[in-house]
Amino acid sequence: MAQDKGWWAHPSAIVDGGAMLGPGTKVWHFVHVSGGARIGANCALGQGVFVGNDVHIGHGVRIQNNVSVYDAVTLEDDVFCGPSMVFTNVYNPRSSVPRKSEYRRTLVRRGATLGANCTIVCGATIGEYAFVGAGAVVNRNVPPYALVVGVPARQVGWMSRNGERLALPVSADEPLETACPATGERYRLEGAALTLL
Repeated sequence: MAQDKGWWAHPSAIVDGGAMLGPGTKVWHFVHVSGGARIGANCALGQGVFVGNDVHIGHGVRIQNNVSVYDAVTLEDDVFCGPSMVFTNVYNPRSSVPRKSEYRRTLVRRGATLGANCTIVCGATIGEYAFVGAGAVVNRNVPPYALVVGVPARQVGWMSRNGERLALPVSADEPLETACPATGERYRLEGAALTLL
């Protein structure tokens, strides 16, 4: 355990030498953090999580049980990864064809939620505060604040920073405004782009 370094790891976890973990981060049962990983402060890595070498994780990130964060994935601050969700890093894998030089980078922007059992196909960017529904398969970029569901994932609405669905269509010919029902924060939809006012 490494409480003296400001972060904590369960005795069953493996944190390879060279890994950098921020203060307040907790590493739970049977986790493996590779030596090149960079993990910010106040994160939680649930049971059975794997973190690769070429991975950057911001502050306040929650990674639930049985998630593998493979090389070429970046998670910005306050990202939530639901149980058993999946990242990939090779678009067209074959066991007999080495493709480590062909990894496609995946970027998950600040505050985004990736629901349980969803899959993020490599090369996608998930916009800030976007919400990927449970079981969705994302194979293209997701706009900020967008709510996407299904296989393949398609946008069905918008979410506030607080994780509340907003009363707006997916797109509008004229600007529309609404407020988060929980916080009162106001949002403006212009075309197919949502902004916080």
